[in-house]
Amino acid sequence: MAKWLFKSEPDVWGWDAQVAKGAVGEEWGGVRNYLARNNMRAMQIGDQGFFYHSNIGKEVVGIVEVCALSHPDSTTEDPRWDCVDIRAVRPLKVPVTLAQVKADPRLSQMALVTSMRLSVQPVTEEEWKIVCELGGIEP
Repeated sequence: MAKWLFKSEPDVWGWDAQVAKGAVGEEWGGVRNYLARNNMRAMQIGDQGFFYHSNIGKEVVGIVEVCALSHPDSTTEDPRWDCVDIRAVRPLKVPVTLAQVKADPRLSQMALVTSMRLSVQPVTEEEWKIVCELGGIEP
Protein backbone atom coordinates (compact mmCIF):
# COMPACT_ATOMS: atom_id res chain seq x y z
CA MET A 1 0.00 0.00 0.00
CA ALA A 2 1.24 3.46 -0.90
CA LYS A 3 1.36 6.36 1.54
CA TRP A 4 0.28 9.95 0.88
CA LEU A 5 -0.19 13.37 2.42
CA PHE A 6 -3.39 15.40 1.90
CA LYS A 7 -3.26 19.14 2.62
CA SER A 8 -6.31 21.09 3.70
CA GLU A 9 -6.92 24.52 5.13
CA PRO A 10 -8.52 23.76 8.51
CA ASP A 11 -10.83 26.79 8.36
CA VAL A 12 -12.26 25.37 5.10
CA TRP A 13 -12.06 21.60 5.80
CA GLY A 14 -10.32 20.44 8.95
CA TRP A 15 -9.68 17.18 10.73
CA ASP A 16 -12.87 17.44 12.80
CA ALA A 17 -14.96 17.81 9.63
CA GLN A 18 -13.23 14.78 8.13
CA VAL A 19 -13.86 12.72 11.27
CA ALA A 20 -17.52 13.78 11.26
CA LYS A 21 -17.98 12.15 7.83
CA GLY A 22 -17.40 8.76 9.44
CA ALA A 23 -16.86 5.55 7.48
CA VAL A 24 -18.37 6.90 4.26
CA GLY A 25 -15.63 9.52 4.02
CA GLU A 26 -15.58 12.56 1.81
CA GLU A 27 -14.57 13.41 -1.73
CA TRP A 28 -11.16 15.09 -1.85
CA GLY A 29 -12.27 17.47 -4.57
CA GLY A 30 -11.24 20.90 -5.74
CA VAL A 31 -7.64 19.96 -6.56
CA ARG A 32 -6.46 21.81 -9.66
CA ASN A 33 -2.89 20.66 -10.05
CA TYR A 34 -2.01 17.96 -12.58
CA LEU A 35 0.64 16.28 -10.42
CA ALA A 36 -1.70 16.16 -7.41
CA ARG A 37 -4.47 14.80 -9.65
CA ASN A 38 -2.12 12.15 -11.05
CA ASN A 39 -1.16 11.17 -7.50
CA MET A 40 -4.85 10.59 -6.75
CA ARG A 41 -5.25 8.58 -9.96
CA ALA A 42 -2.46 6.29 -8.70
CA MET A 43 -4.15 5.61 -5.35
CA GLN A 44 -5.69 2.29 -4.38
CA ILE A 45 -8.42 1.44 -1.87
CA GLY A 46 -6.80 1.16 1.55
CA ASP A 47 -3.85 3.47 0.81
CA GLN A 48 -3.25 5.66 3.84
CA GLY A 49 -2.34 9.30 4.07
CA PHE A 50 -1.49 11.98 6.54
CA PHE A 51 -4.11 14.72 7.00
CA TYR A 52 -2.19 17.99 7.07
CA HIS A 53 -3.56 21.35 8.21
CA SER A 54 -2.01 23.96 5.90
CA ASN A 55 -1.89 27.73 6.41
CA ILE A 56 -3.31 27.56 9.95
CA GLY A 57 -1.36 25.23 12.22
CA LYS A 58 0.87 23.78 9.49
CA GLU A 59 0.85 20.33 11.05
CA VAL A 60 0.03 16.69 10.43
CA VAL A 61 -2.95 15.92 12.66
CA GLY A 62 -4.29 12.53 11.60
CA ILE A 63 -4.33 9.52 9.31
CA VAL A 64 -6.87 8.97 6.56
CA GLU A 65 -7.57 6.08 4.21
CA VAL A 66 -8.60 6.04 0.56
CA CYS A 67 -12.13 4.61 0.44
CA ALA A 68 -13.07 5.31 -3.22
CA LEU A 69 -10.86 5.19 -6.29
CA SER A 70 -10.24 8.14 -8.58
CA HIS A 71 -13.44 9.44 -10.14
CA PRO A 72 -14.68 12.71 -11.70
CA ASP A 73 -14.49 15.64 -9.27
CA SER A 74 -18.04 16.79 -8.50
CA THR A 75 -16.87 20.36 -7.87
CA THR A 76 -16.36 20.96 -11.59
CA GLU A 77 -17.76 19.95 -14.95
CA ASP A 78 -14.24 19.98 -16.42
CA PRO A 79 -13.43 16.32 -17.23
CA ARG A 80 -9.70 16.85 -16.59
CA TRP A 81 -10.15 16.83 -12.82
CA ASP A 82 -10.49 13.71 -10.73
CA CYS A 83 -10.46 13.01 -7.02
CA VAL A 84 -10.60 10.16 -4.51
CA ASP A 85 -12.70 9.77 -1.37
CA ILE A 86 -10.97 9.51 1.99
CA ARG A 87 -12.10 8.67 5.51
CA ALA A 88 -10.52 9.44 8.86
CA VAL A 89 -8.73 6.52 10.51
CA ARG A 90 -7.18 8.00 13.65
CA PRO A 91 -5.64 11.18 15.00
CA LEU A 92 -2.01 11.55 15.90
CA LYS A 93 -1.47 11.72 19.65
CA VAL A 94 0.65 14.81 19.09
CA PRO A 95 0.43 16.94 15.93
CA VAL A 96 3.65 17.02 13.91
CA THR A 97 4.44 20.56 12.82
CA LEU A 98 6.05 21.65 9.58
CA ALA A 99 8.86 23.13 11.69
CA GLN A 100 9.52 19.69 13.21
CA VAL A 101 9.55 18.05 9.78
CA LYS A 102 11.97 20.66 8.41
CA ALA A 103 14.22 20.34 11.47
CA ASP A 104 14.53 16.55 11.21
CA PRO A 105 17.37 15.66 8.82
CA ARG A 106 15.75 12.27 8.17
CA LEU A 107 12.86 14.12 6.49
CA SER A 108 14.90 16.56 4.39
CA GLN A 109 13.76 14.93 1.14
CA MET A 110 10.09 14.62 2.11
CA ALA A 111 7.77 16.24 -0.46
CA LEU A 112 6.34 18.38 2.35
CA VAL A 113 9.77 20.04 2.48
CA THR A 114 10.79 19.93 -1.18
CA SER A 115 7.39 20.46 -2.89
CA MET A 116 5.59 22.43 -0.22
CA ARG A 117 2.81 23.77 -2.46
CA LEU A 118 1.67 20.37 -3.77
CA SER A 119 -1.69 19.54 -2.15
CA VAL A 120 -1.55 15.74 -2.56
CA GLN A 121 1.90 14.26 -2.12
CA PRO A 122 3.55 10.85 -1.94
CA VAL A 123 5.17 9.80 1.34
CA THR A 124 7.84 7.11 1.53
CA GLU A 125 7.56 4.21 3.99
CA GLU A 126 10.52 5.59 5.96
CA GLU A 127 8.98 9.09 6.12
CA TRP A 128 5.70 7.51 7.23
CA LYS A 129 7.40 5.70 10.11
CA ILE A 130 9.26 8.82 11.24
CA VAL A 131 6.20 11.10 11.20
CA CYS A 132 4.15 8.46 13.04
CA GLU A 133 6.91 8.21 15.65
CA LEU A 134 6.98 12.01 16.04
CA GLY A 135 3.18 11.95 16.34
CA GLY A 136 3.25 9.39 19.14
CA ILE A 137 1.61 6.50 17.27
CA GLU A 138 2.65 3.16 15.79
CA PRO A 139 2.92 3.18 11.99
